[in-house]
Amino acid sequence: MSAQSRTTARLSRLADRMTRSPRRLWLVSFALFMALAGAWSAATPLGASPDEHAHFIRAAAVARGQFGGTEVMVKHTVAGVDGYFAETGVQLPAWYRDLSSDYQCYAWEPRNTANCMPKIGSGGPTVQATTAAGRYHPAYYLFTGLPTLVTSGPAALYLMRLLSAGLCAALLASAMVGVNEWRRRAPAMLGLLVAATPMALFMAGMVNPSGGEIAAGILVWTAALSILMSPDPLLLNRRLARLGLGGVVLINIRPLGLFWFAGAIAFALLLQQRGAVRQVLRRKALWLWAALLGASAVGALAWAAAHPDNSVIDIPYWYNPWYAAKTTFAYGMEHIEQMIGFFGWLDTKAPPITWVVWIGATGLLAMLTVTLGNRRQIFAVIAMTLATLFVPAAAQAAQYQLGPVWQGRYLLPFAVGLPLLCGFVLSAKDEERPMLPWRRLTGITAVSMAGVNALAFYWTLRRYALGTDGSWLIHHARWLPPLGWLPWLAIYTAAALLVLVPAFATNRAPGERPERFSGFGTGRRSSRLASVD
Repeated sequence: MSAQSRTTARLSRLADRMTRSPRRLWLVSFALFMALAGAWSAATPLGASPDEHAHFIRAAAVARGQFGGTEVMVKHTVAGVDGYFAETGVQLPAWYRDLSSDYQCYAWEPRNTANCMPKIGSGGPTVQATTAAGRYHPAYYLFTGLPTLVTSGPAALYLMRLLSAGLCAALLASAMVGVNEWRRRAPAMLGLLVAATPMALFMAGMVNPSGGEIAAGILVWTAALSILMSPDPLLLNRRLARLGLGGVVLINIRPLGLFWFAGAIAFALLLQQRGAVRQVLRRKALWLWAALLGASAVGALAWAAAHPDNSVIDIPYWYNPWYAAKTTFAYGMEHIEQMIGFFGWLDTKAPPITWVVWIGATGLLAMLTVTLGNRRQIFAVIAMTLATLFVPAAAQAAQYQLGPVWQGRYLLPFAVGLPLLCGFVLSAKDEERPMLPWRRLTGITAVSMAGVNALAFYWTLRRYALGTDGSWLIHHARWLPPLGWLPWLAIYTAAALLVLVPAFATNRAPGERPERFSGFGTGRRSSRLASVD
């Protein structure tokens, strides 16, 4: 046996042991995703992500029962457009107010290191602090703001990040368990790994609802596609539970969540297996989750209607919806780069090789799906690709009065559907007739992604430690995260490699199912009762 064969055999044994019990798989996956997101939490300077200071303030206020506040008009300039943004004034200790300026010495200045940031305080009298996140639904902030009730200063901010990372890790681990339920799951696993881009993991480790929105989007897509593309009465209740809980998070966490949820359901219906919808409609659990999702949607819409954006933006006379759509479409490639790896305040790019490998992996899945799929599946790939290109332009045109505000991460909760639906289609094709050495192909692609993922993490660490003009090797660093840079790089690299191990699991025999279930869903007892529900 060759060295390569022996390595593959060892990986398969490890993967089989990991995936045999869904409970074990969920716990291991949670630990690995938590390590990835948590490494970003620890190794990124406090406030060094989009509007994080505003989310810190919002979370601390909501945890203290301040769900609203006084409207305050604050002068801002975004993308060269001046205006007065409607922010929310809340009452907090004075050190929270200082967070709005602590990061500005290095944000948008990639040559500057993070050591210029003043020391974050931990006390002071109660004053008014303003936040641009005051209109957002309070549920996410109530959860992430809890540490501020028991501690303050940097410790509170890091704990807030870790709570957010934990939420995202739980959602992603549940998606991993859902993918593992497929009999021939290597292509679907690859789709999941492609969907969890470095940017998705970075946002998961920050205090920002985008992280939870992206992770929830991945869970919704995996659950919806599994329900309708691979119907199984014994797995249906747990899949509905994942879809319902992922949907509740997605709908409530950011204003666009309802649209992303509807998009995922629409594509799952397009790719459904004959008779799958009828099976779902007969299940009592569907109506329970539908009622919960309906109530969530009504609540989210009511909250948004009660908290309009009253910002006054000095839009030039020539900036109209058509111009907004045209310019946003022209920045399409930059938006794709932002979905893969564009860190900090959009001032720290991942190395180009990261984008090349990630786009290449997505393109590989899409081309194989177009080559091997039927007409509906080919149409779904083309429609998702076009939506990824044109939805940002349409969204920016619809809110052109706010100025050029679109960022690539806004679309990521929906765009993750492209690699996921391709992976699921290819898994279904492989069940019908095995055609490709999927474990080998998945392994090569996933290992390449793990390498460039770790490189993006290192490159971002280097930017904050030395600045972009510094040495390629981190030494004589002027800024360091807690514990230094090397432990976090080691943790991130190890987790990026280990999280791909389930892709090497041996395919199950027809009718074979995981032993137990864990994560977001129901237990073994509900699986036994599923067929008589």
